[in-house]
Amino acid sequence: MTDPDATTVDVVLPCLDEARALPWVLERIPPTWRAIVVDNGSGDGSGEIAAALGATVVYQPERGFGAACQAGLLSAEAEFVCFCDCDASLDPGLLPAFVREVAGGKTDLALGRRRPQGHGTWPLHARAGNLALSRMVRRRTGLRLHDLGPMRAARREPLLGLGLTDRRSGYPLQMVVRAADAGWRVSELDVPYLPRSGRSKVTGTWRGTWQAVHDMRAVLSEPPLTVPAAGGAGAR
Repeated sequence: MTDPDATTVDVVLPCLDEARALPWVLERIPPTWRAIVVDNGSGDGSGEIAAALGATVVYQPERGFGAACQAGLLSAEAEFVCFCDCDASLDPGLLPAFVREVAGGKTDLALGRRRPQGHGTWPLHARAGNLALSRMVRRRTGLRLHDLGPMRAARREPLLGLGLTDRRSGYPLQMVVRAADAGWRVSELDVPYLPRSGRSKVTGTWRGTWQAVHDMRAVLSEPPLTVPAAGGAGAR
């Protein structure tokens, strides 16, 4: 079995005002991996805190979740790239299992299926939005996914080959859709979903949730593109 500690891995952590969560998040990164914190315009010193804790910090002034993720991907150099939220709602210490799945040839894109821990961790409006999107993804791609969460892993070069263009909340969805168009194998691993530190910038309100759904509908309406297959892509 592939040892994730023996592979090169970069972890992209999009960050907007997460000073309180950063110490916990960064201490959970495996010691041989590199944390890339993408400061998306924080006003609480997040970038400086991340640098002091040993992370590589990338400053991305263009606001948007996708803009931050893509900046991190472009800064990555490792064979494998992981993505994880920087608000302490997801434990990056679980990512070696994701890398093991990809490096071992079991899948091309490993996604975290969030399992809420505690009352109120995942508000009703956020769950409803996620369910609606999962159904739309199934109709568009045939993938029977339960979640489109931000925790994921794949090889860097194939990810770059997807040519992702969304710079807002549609970025994670566009990654999945284009991966499906390329014939990638996409799988889910259960992960605990913890109470986040602070309020969500996307799903903290009904308005934010449905704005995200609107953005993602635009991604789903894009015509299929011809994109390169991943190294081990095969039947889903």
